[in-house]
Amino acid sequence: VRAAAAAAPSAPDDAPAAKAVQPGEALDAYSVVMKFGGSSVADAERMREVASIVLAFPEEMPVLVLSAMGKTTNNLLAAGEQAMQCDDADEVAKLEPVVAIRKLHEDTMDELGVDDETRAEVSKLLNKMEQVCTGVALMQECTSRTRATLVSFGERMSTRIFASYLRSMGLKSTQYDAFDALGFVTTDEFENGNILPVTYENVAKALRLEKNATDSVANIAVATGFLGRGEKTGAIATLGRGGSDLTATVIGAALALPEVYVWKDVDGVLSADPREVEGTVAMAFLSFQEATELAYFGAQVLHPQSMRPAMDSDALCVRVKNSYNVRAPGTLIGHERPGGSEDWLLTSIVRKKNVTMLDIVSTRMLGQYGFLAKVFNIMDKAGISVDCVATSEVSVSLTLDPAKVWSRDLVQEELDALVEEFENAGIARVKVTTGHSLISLIGNVERNNEIMQRGFKALGDADVKVQMISQGASKTNISLLVNDEQGSEAVNAIHHEFFPYEYGQILPSGDEDE
Repeated sequence: VRAAAAAAPSAPDDAPAAKAVQPGEALDAYSVVMKFGGSSVADAERMREVASIVLAFPEEMPVLVLSAMGKTTNNLLAAGEQAMQCDDADEVAKLEPVVAIRKLHEDTMDELGVDDETRAEVSKLLNKMEQVCTGVALMQECTSRTRATLVSFGERMSTRIFASYLRSMGLKSTQYDAFDALGFVTTDEFENGNILPVTYENVAKALRLEKNATDSVANIAVATGFLGRGEKTGAIATLGRGGSDLTATVIGAALALPEVYVWKDVDGVLSADPREVEGTVAMAFLSFQEATELAYFGAQVLHPQSMRPAMDSDALCVRVKNSYNVRAPGTLIGHERPGGSEDWLLTSIVRKKNVTMLDIVSTRMLGQYGFLAKVFNIMDKAGISVDCVATSEVSVSLTLDPAKVWSRDLVQEELDALVEEFENAGIARVKVTTGHSLISLIGNVERNNEIMQRGFKALGDADVKVQMISQGASKTNISLLVNDEQGSEAVNAIHHEFFPYEYGQILPSGDEDE
């Protein structure tokens, strides 16, 4: 173990030098979960950086949750799709995504110097991956069960390679398949399985450390994200969007840990999109409700599903940290704002582009019950997701979620058909307009009078015209609709009004310890 420091990669410039001890050597239980996404383990160099991050926290004994390397998941799905087009099963090994996956993992093993046993395991998984694709080519179909099995190879290989690399540095590390050794049990939807309660007990048993008279209990666990096993089918299932984050929070809740670290490439959750707004700041704290609203309205935080285990626990929090600024405190996502902090106004501003608005006008709406039910029944039949709603005595304005609309190629003809459905039902006249931006203000909406007053003054000064206002039932967001061409100007005007002047809880600039 003492040889680990000599073999360790250099830490980032702003991180302390790795100590010559096994992380968590003095502990008798795991103390934190650290989750790293695909970009963090994209190649050998990025894996070295992850190892340096782990070594930068010698006071912790971590469970690491890893995604597949880089674009491996996309390549695995592409391999399945392309295999269906093969006239000859022998062509599978030559498919571009198959070749790319094999090369990436073999090159990474060569660069990191993994042990022979791990090399054999990963080679076996690569061969099995090709066999699955060959089966797809022969059957000329790729079922959801097959796709789940296919994408599982990514996490199974990345975790084996990384655990072996840690061992090559003199560290103790064990790889775990979540669907097997950790006992993640899901419902039987192959590509969007839900975690079942028995999982928590299974994880707690699997990761319980027992002292050994001749050995340290310190052992870095490296677990696959994104995967479980169907309760009845026994087949591998994926956990859907945010599946690796969900894996991390389930483990954190099962072990009753105080925090899960989710590593990204920014200093936490920002006040706005830095690609659109200069001078964004990172928030020191978010409530789970605020984080959920941010995710729903398009911010790259955490998927709401992945926060559920933490929300349901008594004490587990999620901390979003920057892998390029290791000792920055990041953003803590938790149950209650520290010290109450009732004087805060806004947490973040999020913009959705390319939003479609429906104005539904009917004098029959006045004083009638069931009108909105008829409206939403028509939307349900059309399979269209509604984002925000605003009502008056004789009209309803709806915005349609662009992620749910344009991903299914809802072209003008389909919108025309929707309008015709409303008019044929004798419900209302409908006007459809496109090219809007939905700007959501997330924060302390209990102080909405001040937010609205200052926000509208800022928009008025910038000559931005607001076409619709909607306040969420959660009391944590206000949404404004403007034209796309004024969207960026609107976000910048509001951000300039509220940040950073209101924030005693804005992150410090540098290298403080937590």
